[in-house]
Amino acid sequence: MLITRQLRSYFFRGLAVLLPTIVTIWIFIWGYRFIQDNISIYIKEGLDWLIRFVAGESFVNERLDKFWINVALSVAGFLIALSIVCVVGALLASVVGKTLWRIVEKFIMNTPVLRQVYPYVKQVTDFLLTREEQKKLFSRVVAVEYPRKGIWSMGMVTGSGLKKVVDNVKKEFLTVLIPTSPTPFTGFVIMVPKEQTIELDMTIEEALRFAVSAGVIAPQSNKGAGFLSPAGLESKEK
Repeated sequence: MLITRQLRSYFFRGLAVLLPTIVTIWIFIWGYRFIQDNISIYIKEGLDWLIRFVAGESFVNERLDKFWINVALSVAGFLIALSIVCVVGALLASVVGKTLWRIVEKFIMNTPVLRQVYPYVKQVTDFLLTREEQKKLFSRVVAVEYPRKGIWSMGMVTGSGLKKVVDNVKKEFLTVLIPTSPTPFTGFVIMVPKEQTIELDMTIEEALRFAVSAGVIAPQSNKGAGFLSPAGLESKEK
């Protein structure tokens, strides 16, 4: 029994140490494979065609090792694809790039099939990859009494409530997403009067980390969010 508990303890301790590293490496491998399979493979084929066109088919077959040329072209294709992605990002940050992309998006939104899928995919990718979209969607962090009075939950403000409710109740409302752990992008959406919320001095990143870690990772600046250490809680109870 004791041995089983020790093994379980060792297993979870090892998992806690290794899992962040494994997930990080997996994300980078996934990104590499995605770029390699969807972008760089076509660049590689183009480079291969260009070399054969310039140097000649016989020169490539006789003088160049097939394995090494494939490796070299794969690496070159990946680096070129990575550069293209960065250049596109830089262009879209400019006024001209934004204008051109709006034209492209307008065309997509007017295409019958694409307009049913594109907005939802864009919303997810913008949220995951751009901080501006996070700030727009989750404007600030608040504490609300949920799921019942006396129990406080952290939530992220996503809007100002439904107009019909605001007009009927004659109060200023906030739409709040109460995130679930460890996946803070899912949760419960509630509407609560603004006067019944407490605004927390937390950034969106701190709130997401707090939700993902189930409260283990508290904000670095605890004074605004009002977190107490275990010692502080004990002294308060006394």
